[in-house]
Amino acid sequence: MAKEIDGIDYGPLAQLLGKWIGQKGTDIAPDNQAQNDESPFTDELTFTVAGYTENAEEQQLVAVKYHHVVRKNENGLIFHDQIGHWIYEPGTNKIMHSLTIPRGVVLLAGGEYTQDGAEGIFEVEATAGSETFGIVQSPFMLEKAKTTAFKMSLKVKENELSYYELTSLEIYGKEFAHEDFSTLKRVKYDLG
Repeated sequence: MAKEIDGIDYGPLAQLLGKWIGQKGTDIAPDNQAQNDESPFTDELTFTVAGYTENAEEQQLVAVKYHHVVRKNENGLIFHDQIGHWIYEPGTNKIMHSLTIPRGVVLLAGGEYTQDGAEGIFEVEATAGSETFGIVQSPFMLEKAKTTAFKMSLKVKENELSYYELTSLEIYGKEFAHEDFSTLKRVKYDLG
């Protein structure tokens, strides 16, 4: 798989490009009884090129955009739809992950990219209140289902991608650890 596309070197982000399908995801989240509920899901994740950006004539970035759709196994209905970007800074080997979900939550997480043999590892995190890698939420979400922290580890090895997300929540008067994890297979290599 080429790292350079249309004259732009996407570095480690190139290995994300394409359409990925997962059949065995798990969502562990609080239910309306304030108990942890485990729900199996299927997911589809599509990454396409977003291009090169330069900031203040000093910082060079490359980015891929993505769309992630998650469906409950029990009824096939979408219960999570997320869009965003993965951004790589070649000069520092830093990774940024921006995401938006249509519940009134947006975040920018930051971290490192590492390589372990043939496996690429993207690890990022964000914390509410941070001026750099933080979380912005609607007034309703702040009051009823506040996200206080986010961590994600995404691993890619050839045509297999796995991820683990931990979202810390304050909901139903308690603190919860909302976990999502899945393994997906690349079904199409597409630059968008």
